[in-house]
Amino acid sequence: MINNTPLSHIKELAEFIALQYDEKLTPVDKIAQDEGLELFYDGYETGTFDGMTVYQNRKFYVHLNIDSGNRKDSTRGRFTLAHELGHYFIDAHRVGLQKGILVPHSSNTNKKQFDTIEREADYFASCLLMPESRFKDEIFRKKFNYELIQNLATRYNVSITACALRFAQIGNHPIMIVYVENGVVKWKLESDDFPYKWLLNEKKIPKNTVVGEYFSKSNLRDVYKTEKVWAMDWFNNVRDYDTNRSFYEHCIPHRNKALSIIWED
Repeated sequence: MINNTPLSHIKELAEFIALQYDEKLTPVDKIAQDEGLELFYDGYETGTFDGMTVYQNRKFYVHLNIDSGNRKDSTRGRFTLAHELGHYFIDAHRVGLQKGILVPHSSNTNKKQFDTIEREADYFASCLLMPESRFKDEIFRKKFNYELIQNLATRYNVSITACALRFAQIGNHPIMIVYVENGVVKWKLESDDFPYKWLLNEKKIPKNTVVGEYFSKSNLRDVYKTEKVWAMDWFNNVRDYDTNRSFYEHCIPHRNKALSIIWED
């Protein structure tokens, strides 16, 4: 049994490690090297795994799957390595690997706990790659728009999704992020102070939205755009006096998937 680690502890740990290095772009490979971890960037076929931390012969080995896009210094590779560093640095994870309690792959019997552990490692990676103090310096007195997320993602060499999630956690403007596959909402996350918490149709995306148009009109398959949308078209429990309340939505589509970032002026 692996005990859960408070997110506040994970944040403090990850950011302490990141700020030990002068580089504004957290040097994840250097951190691994300084800890004596053996890194292997190799092909392990697509659809298998992104990264894997193994404890063997009293040593930790980290495998990064380049067949899934986890090349050294790529956005995906950096996040995957940072995630695996989470398994190494978070005490409960490291001890679990050493004792054989935490295995590299999940199983049906421990899926709930495994998901929690993976979320902890994801959070560690986010805090390691985008430490709060540095991140907030970058956004100080800057008006929110999609270009700000783009610039931050480039600045920290992370994906748009990772950057948007971090902004929702610690940014200076409330946003909501909605991820959709085949017209079905798979997950959403919003800033604590975002004015709405529930989507209009829960899992089915509303038609009168940018992402709704993407999935309903084939000629929009390759369009990336920011458009004005209405609260009553996106959210549940919109009061009568807010029927004309407007937001902005930027949709990032890719084949049968799309990510929408929603915010208000």
